[in-house]
Amino acid sequence: MIHVNRFRRPHVLATAETAGNKQAPVPSAPAKDDIALLDDYSRTIVGAVDRVAPSVVNIESRANGSRGGSGSGFIIAPDGFILTNSHVVHGAREIVVNLFDGRESRAQLVGDDPDTDLAVIRIDAAQLSHVRLADSETLRVGQIAIAIGNPLGFQASVTAGVISALGRSMHAQSGRLIDNIIQTDAALNPGNSGGPLANSAGEVIGVNTAVIRPAQGICFAIASNTAKFIAGWLIKEGRIRRGYIGVAGQTSPLHRRVARFYHLANESGAMVVSVEKGSPAEQSRIRPDDVIVAFNDEPIASVHDLHKKLVGDRIGTPCKLTVLRGTEQLTIYVTPAEMPALRAR
Repeated sequence: MIHVNRFRRPHVLATAETAGNKQAPVPSAPAKDDIALLDDYSRTIVGAVDRVAPSVVNIESRANGSRGGSGSGFIIAPDGFILTNSHVVHGAREIVVNLFDGRESRAQLVGDDPDTDLAVIRIDAAQLSHVRLADSETLRVGQIAIAIGNPLGFQASVTAGVISALGRSMHAQSGRLIDNIIQTDAALNPGNSGGPLANSAGEVIGVNTAVIRPAQGICFAIASNTAKFIAGWLIKEGRIRRGYIGVAGQTSPLHRRVARFYHLANESGAMVVSVEKGSPAEQSRIRPDDVIVAFNDEPIASVHDLHKKLVGDRIGTPCKLTVLRGTEQLTIYVTPAEMPALRAR
């Protein structure tokens, strides 16, 4: 495969003439600033990889003694908890983890959530490196993104690119729409699933999960804030008891004048992209383009904030939503329902 560096300047041919004699054209040296920029970029990538790579593992799932699927994961705690994709380990009878230092260990499934395509497994091993999960709400389009994983069996492979877009939505294998997805052009291939997407500081900003074929450079990761929240519940209870109101949404900025006029705590909210038929949201007459800015008078600045309110004890309890519809502020009451078990399978 031929790789073309689109950012490198072509060398300019320079000529020198003395006493009427022409010298052969020679390539000019690259500008010092260009070399410095390349070195800084390289050092950034190398430093981030050095911090994250020791925590990245290869995961093999086996069913009835035969090899099943494989993917990646990464250690999130020194006591052996590993975060990966649900589709990497879902339904596996046996899970084998290969560590960065070559050790092999059997793993147990702690919890599995197909609705967000996330799972937590655990190994019993000593001297484990683990990563720090960053705050994905602070991400910016154009920011460096570094993917580490085991694509097509090539262990500890690194690709780098940028964050192409934020706030995407995609369907999990369960059929549920996953919100707040990160789009990146850091190359992913089969086997990258479950691996970390890191920033330049060596913090994990997402869990690599999908690519669009045959497109090039359109890859997706589940945001780290979603991963932190889901992993916490999986470690605590082994499953997610999830409420839902039946909206797909994305984080959206608010007009400053509107936020100031209504004395809102944040300058963003959860914008409703679509409303599911027959859902609590439809029954409460929530509409697409409504922006949810508070839940039971607690500020909502993002889709992630809304998801955090819809787990556990909110199910079956009337809840107050503060919604912006255009420039009008409305109070809407909705009763979250428990996500039917069929939706998570």
